[in-house]
Amino acid sequence: MKLRIAIQKSGRLYEDSVQLLKECGIDLRNVKDRLKTESDNFPLEVFFLRDDDIPQYVEDGVADIGIVGENVLYEKNKKATIVEKLGFGKCRLSVAIPRIQQYEGVQSLQGKRIATSYPFLVNEFLAKNNIQAEIHEISGSVEIAPGIGLADVVADLVSSGSTLLMNGLKEVEVLLQSQAVLIRNNSLNAEQQKLVEKLVFRIRAVKKAKHNKYILLNAPNDKVKEIIALLPGMKSPTVLPLAEEGWSSVHSVLSEDTFWDIIEQLKAAGAQGILVVPIEKMIM
Repeated sequence: MKLRIAIQKSGRLYEDSVQLLKECGIDLRNVKDRLKTESDNFPLEVFFLRDDDIPQYVEDGVADIGIVGENVLYEKNKKATIVEKLGFGKCRLSVAIPRIQQYEGVQSLQGKRIATSYPFLVNEFLAKNNIQAEIHEISGSVEIAPGIGLADVVADLVSSGSTLLMNGLKEVEVLLQSQAVLIRNNSLNAEQQKLVEKLVFRIRAVKKAKHNKYILLNAPNDKVKEIIALLPGMKSPTVLPLAEEGWSSVHSVLSEDTFWDIIEQLKAAGAQGILVVPIEKMIM
């Protein structure tokens, strides 16, 4: 039994998807210009597909699981279950209008021509807000549509917003926050589901490691309690005596989100020789 996974053959999710599998300890044979490959050390077969096709392949059971953007999954409206959000490929589907125009809420879209590559999601948004508008479905370069007179408004994926700015547009509504997700077929058998759980276990260990740092520091013994109070750790910090009397070594794990604030507090509390080490895997 091999688990079949579909990932992008090219595009913004390809490299991160391959890198994630490798960080999960899965060896892949040469993946360059291949449509299919297998792992040598995990029962996994990889299909390289167009991102738009991945939800359909997973729904049909041609692939058991897939890595795809939430925007594509929801736009294609296929029957597949999100197993895990992966934390990369983050973007948003937004409505943008010419910068010179005023925007007074969603009612400003009434009667407008909207250019988009996501007609299903845009129609859902319009219906939810009781807006009547004309949708022009185009497959690329959506942001130029107002400039060439094709549309009044665009609904497109936004990462930094620089492309909108270059084309004289401004973002006014966010329809969807999106990132890469792992999806699965809804009819997996028990053996396939067990393989999915093994893979997800590895993915979560990799994700957890990326959002945490391992720190080691030296602390005078009379300051250890104060320093420990600043370090939640996985359960509690590890404290070991140093060869120099009156000092201890404190080991802990810090979240990337609060890392710098806590480091400053540790220094103020008397911590010295603080070392920060990246974590490769983190098993909870």
